Amino acid sequence: MVGVFAVNIAFRKTRDLLSPSLRKRLGALRKKTRYIHHRLLRPEQYEGEVRRMYRRVFGRDVRFDDPKTYTEKMQWAKLYDVCPLKTELTDKYLVREWVTSKIGSSYLVPLLGVYDRFDDIDLDALPNKFVLKATHGSGWNIIVESKSRLNLKRARKLVNSWMSMNYAYFSFEMHYRDIRPRIILEQYIDAVGKTPNDYKVLCFDGVAKYCWVDVDRFGDHRRNVYDNEWRLQEWQQNFFRNTDYEIPRPANFEEMVRLSEKLAEGFSHVRVDWFNVNGQLFFGEMTFTNGAGFDVIHPPEYDLLLGELWPLDLSKRQSVFGPPGI
Repeated sequence: MVGVFAVNIAFRKTRDLLSPSLRKRLGALRKKTRYIHHRLLRPEQYEGEVRRMYRRVFGRDVRFDDPKTYTEKMQWAKLYDVCPLKTELTDKYLVREWVTSKIGSSYLVPLLGVYDRFDDIDLDALPNKFVLKATHGSGWNIIVESKSRLNLKRARKLVNSWMSMNYAYFSFEMHYRDIRPRIILEQYIDAVGKTPNDYKVLCFDGVAKYCWVDVDRFGDHRRNVYDNEWRLQEWQQNFFRNTDYEIPRPANFEEMVRLSEKLAEGFSHVRVDWFNVNGQLFFGEMTFTNGAGFDVIHPPEYDLLLGELWPLDLSKRQSVFGPPGI
C-alpha cells in the first residue's frame, strides 16, 4: 500500500509539470486503462473495486452492509438497485417514449434522427446547428454550432470510440450495461446565442427536494443549489463555485417540480434534468447515479443529510451477475 501511495504522489507531481494538452492525453490514457481493467474483472470482484475507488476519492471505506451517506448509497445502488426500467430510462432514445407517456411529447427536444453508425448520418440533410449524442453513456455528446466548422474526421473517430465501449464499466453504473449503443441527433436549443442553463431536480421517493442550476457549462462553469423555496444552499458538489449573481427563480419553477415528480414516481432517487429556454421546458435526461457517487459533497455533513432523504431498500437487492452486454 505504501508503494502504491508513493507511485500516486509521484504521478501527480509529474502530471503537474506537463502542459494542459499532455495532461488531457495522459488522463484519457489512464481512463482507458482503467476501463480495460474493469472489463476483465469478474462480477464478484466489482464490489471490491468500487470499495477501492471510493476509498481513493473520500479517504474512507464505503459501508455496503449499512450505507448512510448519499455517496455510499449511490455505490450500493450502482451495483444492486438495477432493473430493466432504469436501463430503459437511462437510454437517451428510449426514455423519450417514457416521457411522452408520462407528461407528453411537447417537452421533448425535437429529434432529427437515430442511427447505429456514424457513417449512416446524412450531414447534408441536417440543419447548420444540431446536437449529437450517444444513447448509452453520459457526457458523450457533440454540440455542433456550425456544421461547416465540424471536424468530420475527429468527430467520426470520437463517436466510433464511444460505440465500441460499454459505459457501465468506467465506474460500475450497471444500469448502463445493457443499453443498445446508438446515435441520436437532436435540434440545437438556442438561448439567444449562449449556452442555456441546465436545471437538475433531485427527487427522493418521488418528491423534489433540491434543484441545482449549471451555468455556462462549457466555459466558466458555475453551479448554484436551491431548495423548493428557491433559497440558495450552502452545500456543493466537486467544489463548484456559486455564480457572482443571484439566479432568478424561474416563473415556471412549480411546473418544473411537478413534471419532475411525475417522472420520478416509483423511484427511491433520481435526478431529472431540464433546459428552460424562454419559458419553455425541455426534458434533458434522467440520472440515477449522479456523478457515479464520486462527486465530493461539501460541507461533508450534507453527504449524510442527502443520504437520510434517500429511502433505499436494501432488501430489494438486484443481482449484477447476469451475462454482460457489449
